[in-house]
Amino acid sequence: MVRGVRGATTVSENTKDEIVSSTAELLEKMISENKIDSENIASIIFTTTSDVFNEFPAVAAREILSLHSVPLLNMQEIDNPNGLSSCIRILIHWNTDLNQDQIKHVYLNGATVLRTDLK
Repeated sequence: MVRGVRGATTVSENTKDEIVSSTAELLEKMISENKIDSENIASIIFTTTSDVFNEFPAVAAREILSLHSVPLLNMQEIDNPNGLSSCIRILIHWNTDLNQDQIKHVYLNGATVLRTDLK
């Protein structure tokens, strides 16, 4: 069955290195926490707020995690004036036998405010 796992993080500055390293950190944690085998990943969607634009987050998946066969998509979040700034969000779709309540969503750095219900 295809399931989704969400994650988000923030960057301290809008640079290529910061975007790639923060995205890689989040992806690695999401994959590790949920024991995701890359062969079971159907697709990954990355979004950024409008102030994060100096690199595509998917670069981290390709260059750091070597996810060369996985379909990746970068998008920009809605520019909500009350939203969290400097934020990168990820949605991984993968084939798993886990139930919804067994999936571990991951929020790092300033993005922990997005899901205070997760501890």
